[in-house]
Amino acid sequence: MSEPWAGACSDVAVAGAGPAGAAAAITLAHHGASVVIIDPGSRHPWKPGESLASRARPLLERLGVLDAVATGPHTPCFGNQSLWGGDTLDEVDFLFSPYGTGWHLDRTHFDRLLVDTARRAGARVCTGRVRSARRDGARWQLSLDHGSIRARYLIDATGAGARLARQAGATLVRADRMVALAACLPFGAPGRGVPRSSLIESAPFGWWYSAPLPAGACFVMAMTDADLVAGQALHRPDHWWGALQETTLLRQRVWRARAAPPSGLRIVRTATSCTSPAAAPGWAAVGDAATTSDPIAARGIITALATGIAAADALHADAAGDSAALSAYAGLVGASHSEFLRGRLICYGRERRWDTPFWRRRRSGASDPAAGLESS
Repeated sequence: MSEPWAGACSDVAVAGAGPAGAAAAITLAHHGASVVIIDPGSRHPWKPGESLASRARPLLERLGVLDAVATGPHTPCFGNQSLWGGDTLDEVDFLFSPYGTGWHLDRTHFDRLLVDTARRAGARVCTGRVRSARRDGARWQLSLDHGSIRARYLIDATGAGARLARQAGATLVRADRMVALAACLPFGAPGRGVPRSSLIESAPFGWWYSAPLPAGACFVMAMTDADLVAGQALHRPDHWWGALQETTLLRQRVWRARAAPPSGLRIVRTATSCTSPAAAPGWAAVGDAATTSDPIAARGIITALATGIAAADALHADAAGDSAALSAYAGLVGASHSEFLRGRLICYGRERRWDTPFWRRRRSGASDPAAGLESS
């Protein structure tokens, strides 16, 4: 249960209670720091990125939640299927991974588990949104909806806008303006569900992604650039459903599950961006506030956990006198993002069938014309 705060003081204030912020709070609490998590609340019942690959197991073990995840309400993810660059189905079977199967997550349960774990480790949790953050001598002064918090260190886990990092002087570098037009599709026949694997299928306007949800439904997302949505009318559920019927594997999967057309769509920002720098004296950005990757990489939650842990370790080292720890963390984030951009160019270069703006941009490495720099 969260509690109000007025003039509270902590070693570290974590703005955001998603996987990145919670992972940072757990790690910092284990280091002995006093931590307060500022939880903005108001979560959507389902989110993109419901699948968690098995390579997350070492991170979950470090946080002390592996057993709880493995025995939770999540369902196993046995692998990934893709129709990309040709008509041949590619499959990655997690049964042959050294880490075993992954999970299709119940995100509400997963996020709550991490916050509860942070609370049990000693972190305090308050509900509210950080309105502003400014340096006041050696500490941060955070203004909330109700009250304020003072802290020696600030962790920005507010999401892809990196609002607090930009207030601290960082620049958000956007590579594109990709969006997902998403729907949660209920199944008409639970016994005829989709396979327990994620599916990716390319299309002229971009690509499709689908994964089952533990509750017996699935979510399906059409990925394209924001400026291309209107031309395809993908924001209209009937046109979105019609485009789905033109696919090969996804159409078969939805048909087997007897899913019904959606009554509405949710538009979610899925653009690639990086905050530069991702840390400086007194603060660090984690998760999407540090680096966001095209969903084709399927590494959003893993990156959230990894950056949360790494930033917490860097703050702990900085407090112990290692003045290079935070800049080293920022360098690690920047290098990881650059590596992803190189890999993305190779991945999109494999699909040569579509000569459309979406694909030409990615094969050339060019950005969406509306993407660019965003500072405070």
